[in-house]
Amino acid sequence: ASRLKENQNVSRVHYPGQGALVSIELREDTRDAAFRFMDALRLCVRSTSLGDVFTSVLHPATASHRDFLPARRKELGIVDSLVRISVGIESVDDIIADVEQALA
Repeated sequence: ASRLKENQNVSRVHYPGQGALVSIELREDTRDAAFRFMDALRLCVRSTSLGDVFTSVLHPATASHRDFLPARRKELGIVDSLVRISVGIESVDDIIADVEQALA
């Protein structure tokens, strides 16, 4: 989470301080930017649910909250650039490297 806060392509990091779930909002607040980021990941896998031994990513606007109207998603803070990351058991250095290369 602290590394993500330093990244110029990330506008906001949501991390409660415990656990393995981190959510980020990309500086470019678009669905296309979120998909480009997720498509660029090599180690982390796209998922429709979170909580596996592998690091996975989820785009709430098109997955968990896809049935919500855009206005309701906005009320809930679910912007188009929001990506949730569920950290798995891979090497922390490998996960960080993958996320940083995808954000570049």
